[in-house]
Amino acid sequence: MHGSLTRRRRAGLALLTSAALAAASALVAATAVTAPASAATSATVTVNTGTSLGTIPAAGHGVNVAVYDGNMNSSPISGLLRDAGFTAVRYPGGSYGDIYHWKTHTTEGGYVAPGTDFDTYVSTVRSAGAQPVVIANYGTGTAQEAADWVRYANVTKGYGVKYWEIGNEVYGNGHYGSGWEQDNHADKSPRAYANNVLQYISAMKAVDSSIKVGVVLTTPGGWPDGVVGSGDSADWNNTVMSIVQDKADFVIVHWYPGATSAADSLTKVSQIAPMVSTIRSLLGKYAGSRASSIGIAVTEANLNYQLNSATTALGAADSYLTWFENGVMNVDWWSLHNGTSSSPKTNDDGTTDYNDFGILSSGSSGEPAVNTPLPPYYGLAMVGRAGSPGDTLVKASSSSSLLAAHAVKTSGGVNVVLVNKDLNNSTTVSLSYSGFSPGGAATVVQWRKGATSISTSTASSATSITLPPYSITVLKASGGGTASPSPSPSASPSRTPSPSPSPSPSASPSASPTPGGSGCSATYKVVNSWPGGFQADVTVTNTRTTAIFGWTVGWSYRNGQTISSSWNATVSQSGAAVTAKNVSYNGSLAAGASTSFGFTANGAGDVPSPISCTTG
Repeated sequence: MHGSLTRRRRAGLALLTSAALAAASALVAATAVTAPASAATSATVTVNTGTSLGTIPAAGHGVNVAVYDGNMNSSPISGLLRDAGFTAVRYPGGSYGDIYHWKTHTTEGGYVAPGTDFDTYVSTVRSAGAQPVVIANYGTGTAQEAADWVRYANVTKGYGVKYWEIGNEVYGNGHYGSGWEQDNHADKSPRAYANNVLQYISAMKAVDSSIKVGVVLTTPGGWPDGVVGSGDSADWNNTVMSIVQDKADFVIVHWYPGATSAADSLTKVSQIAPMVSTIRSLLGKYAGSRASSIGIAVTEANLNYQLNSATTALGAADSYLTWFENGVMNVDWWSLHNGTSSSPKTNDDGTTDYNDFGILSSGSSGEPAVNTPLPPYYGLAMVGRAGSPGDTLVKASSSSSLLAAHAVKTSGGVNVVLVNKDLNNSTTVSLSYSGFSPGGAATVVQWRKGATSISTSTASSATSITLPPYSITVLKASGGGTASPSPSPSASPSRTPSPSPSPSPSASPSASPTPGGSGCSATYKVVNSWPGGFQADVTVTNTRTTAIFGWTVGWSYRNGQTISSSWNATVSQSGAAVTAKNVSYNGSLAAGASTSFGFTANGAGDVPSPISCTTG
């Protein structure tokens, strides 16, 4: 990951060069290499509209911009952002966030392009229908400077900027030996960062108490996660959260998995659920009763392998929807424009790669004309076609490892997102729906490798479709059903559904499901544990042949365990007895449908027995 960060710090120079050369740059069209004659493969997809995975977050679908990018506010940009369905735009640009001074529109040691000031950025974001996500300068700034920015943005100008980060990748300040992030504080330890964060939060919220403030964590499994620095008693994440506790509104990680091949790159989505579960466990450990309401934001994301490939387009769509399904409130791709310092090459999938982190061409030498959409743009635009903020994500499963499936319940029906990761073969997909009856014709929105636009057509049915090789399809089915989950409240995107379980060597086996004579059954599983605490998930299943409209699960602990936080259920405890009741959006379950809730607790992670489930 560090290597990619170094390149991103150089991106300003790359864009400077591109600005000088753009007029003389030749147009290089990214053409698709003809794949071998395809053979049709088959797969099945099951959509269960009775199992809610939360909602598409209000500011979930994001991208980064940077003050060194002279094209970030050019005339086509707001339209390109709007057409892709972006709902968040992060500013002022990665590591530049820790050297940028908003009052003077200057940086310490960096380049600021004309026309990239804060007011112009907000104008572009508003025109695109998106929300700002702003990095307050921690590295070379002060809490007062950040508070003054909040005052200017929300009091003086009335912009209503809601999401504020305290610094960028502050753990890259040299404390662990490697330093790419500017940090002028004498003490660069996680302890110092956390204590300073409390000052920032206090000063900023004194100006506007409605804002949401985020704190920087290291990415689980990425450097320097787990490293204990000199003079520290714990790693970055445990140190920071032990001090910040419940004072932050969201936590921040970045995701640059990298890969060894195109096929490997498309498997990296499997990292997401364990990462979110690990973060949720950390919050449960330190944030007390607020743990479940603290959001998770991935404010920089990029697969970091063959950056402008169709592979990255497919991975972008698959990963964004997977992040949302795991309860993340915001994901911001790196980046809108970035620039390049290398000649074009051929990707594994046959497309042209410019080694440019941007989703739009910067017009560097050898690249297409400035603002030409590159494949990742289309991948992310297909996320925008999948649904709107507040729409309900529901469970979809695929029989093939080369076919990713996601589904979104909208006011008009169900949108099924199908990502065909087979480079050479088309795939005929048979779809079945639980709790939903698709109508006749369906709308097909599609992008495929080599395409320079997203197509829209009509299919005769929503139960069968043949997908081109290396393509992303949104199959929009109209119809109705009696068991579709109601959207959960979207006013606060920090509400998160149950995290997906992550493998844990200390995880206990699942308890046997309760008998279904009461109308429902419940299965209890420990998914993570640490000294003195654990995280568990409970799956509730309707065992009747008709829908149910409410459920209650109960159990008693034997060894003094106490619940510390919960999500997707209202959980109460009296002595050893625990009772969990459905919340508004997951009480209605179709016949055979399931939902789940989770919690963290103090004590040993053994599985209680028996576990009761009753309806009503």
